[in-house]
Amino acid sequence: MFNRMLGKTRYVVCRIFVHLAGSDVAPILGVLNDVARYVIDNEGEMEATSEGFVRVCETLLQYDEYWTSAANEGDVFWNEGEAGDYVNELFTDSAQRYLSEPDYSSVDNNEPLSVPVTRNVVVMLTAAFEGEVPELETDLSNIQALKEGLKALISLHYKNKIRAVQVHFSPAQLGDELTNDQLLQHYPELIPL
Repeated sequence: MFNRMLGKTRYVVCRIFVHLAGSDVAPILGVLNDVARYVIDNEGEMEATSEGFVRVCETLLQYDEYWTSAANEGDVFWNEGEAGDYVNELFTDSAQRYLSEPDYSSVDNNEPLSVPVTRNVVVMLTAAFEGEVPELETDLSNIQALKEGLKALISLHYKNKIRAVQVHFSPAQLGDELTNDQLLQHYPELIPL
């Protein structure tokens, strides 16, 4: 309340990593790619992007039995421009992670029907929002805290508090594989759940 009286807006930028592992995690790539196409089809319009973000959070909650490790980071800003710069920094870092960019330009209808199935998927969620959300401003490296954090992100969407969202995931498409060695190399911050 005191900050509002001073005319200051509190911006929080956070990034959550969720690593899912097991022989049944590959279907989540279908959901992630559907959401990515939906956002692209809507030209990145904020409402569509935020709706897609909610769908990803809901899907992660449904796949909670496959959660293997997680990590989160973030910061608080009193300046919208600085918060935006940090969002861009996290975007660039996430995009440069191993196999985190889907390639929608090369669709080959003659691809074989059998593709190697990855046993590891890492989803990186970045969100910027106004206000204070204790469920996201804490260590999310335990299952209950992570569930509460994902539910808080969904709630922010419905409260119209989200200012920016991004989803990156690795591998970015079915047929690509993220091995345990690559996981350790490219996602060193992950903490076992």
